[in-house]
Amino acid sequence: MSMEDIVNRCGEWLRGTGPESDIVMSSRIRLARNLADYPFIRRCNDIDKANIESTVRERIVANPNLDRLNFINVAELNLLDRQLLVERQLISRELANSEGARSVAIDEPEQLSLMVNEEDHMRLQVIKSGFDLDGAWELINHLDDEIESKITYAYAEQFGYLTACPTNVGTGMRVSVLVHLPALVITKQVEKFFRSAQKMNLVVRGLYGEGTQAMGDFYQVSNQVTLGKSEKDLIYLVEDVIGKVLEYERMAREVLINEKQNDLFDKVSRAYGMLRSAQQISSEETMHLLSRVRMGVSLGLIGELEIPDINQLFIQTQPAHLQKIHSSELDTDARNIERANYLHDQLKLDNGDDPQVN
Repeated sequence: MSMEDIVNRCGEWLRGTGPESDIVMSSRIRLARNLADYPFIRRCNDIDKANIESTVRERIVANPNLDRLNFINVAELNLLDRQLLVERQLISRELANSEGARSVAIDEPEQLSLMVNEEDHMRLQVIKSGFDLDGAWELINHLDDEIESKITYAYAEQFGYLTACPTNVGTGMRVSVLVHLPALVITKQVEKFFRSAQKMNLVVRGLYGEGTQAMGDFYQVSNQVTLGKSEKDLIYLVEDVIGKVLEYERMAREVLINEKQNDLFDKVSRAYGMLRSAQQISSEETMHLLSRVRMGVSLGLIGELEIPDINQLFIQTQPAHLQKIHSSELDTDARNIERANYLHDQLKLDNGDDPQVN
């Protein structure tokens, strides 16, 4: 699997085919696992890391039930390619920026990924389009069972799976849902959502998880602690909160349509016009404007565009993706110009006409 293969295709979670995909971009479940025979990563030396990476790779490659996973040696990638995988949500910033032997195994639809030598020896991840935590759990539970049949995990009867971070001890499971909440932002109700999540022991982060700010009105909601909770408990908790968030966002969109229609149309049309006419545009501004357009598409205000089109633009206009598409490294000013040109090309119809706001 080459980096060009990845940049030129659409991952399953971007396709907008899952339940409630007008608001929920993706559902993700991650499991932290460690090999019983080695210390945690922060206590590992370079030889330990190399042995962990080779052990995981050899055991998975030898398992015919996991032959859909393709390994990429992250340590051998250049900075741009590592950043591309981060933007794609296939690896974390920590794995991209760390040192020593490390890799990631990915399936072609980009639903499954397995990071080796991140904060833990292994981070298993399943990411699906829309609000589909049950589907994500079924996939990752099967993947975990297959790996555990070949590798002995660090596990204690009293505590469960042992992890580098105490908050992950137990199931080692992080359940997260990426939601798009432009109406709650516009109506200034999003802070209520934050407070409700905190009361339920959930955390709200930006698009790329821990340590990132919200961009484009996207928020990642996940559980904070796993100890003492079963996998099903954690899924039910997040499902319950996201169900309420969906209700609030839909109500806020209805208010905008019924009571502030002119203001809503103005926000959507201005955003759309700027994306199609700007001569240079930053990644952050692009995310903000695409968020407005995505809401407009969801509400039927923009014809000829669909949610998957906008989802793809969110990713393709990120710095690393843009440079890979352009086949050259670009400084910030050049990226802003190239991003504007790319948006112009992508937001025109086949006949050359511009789509219209209804």
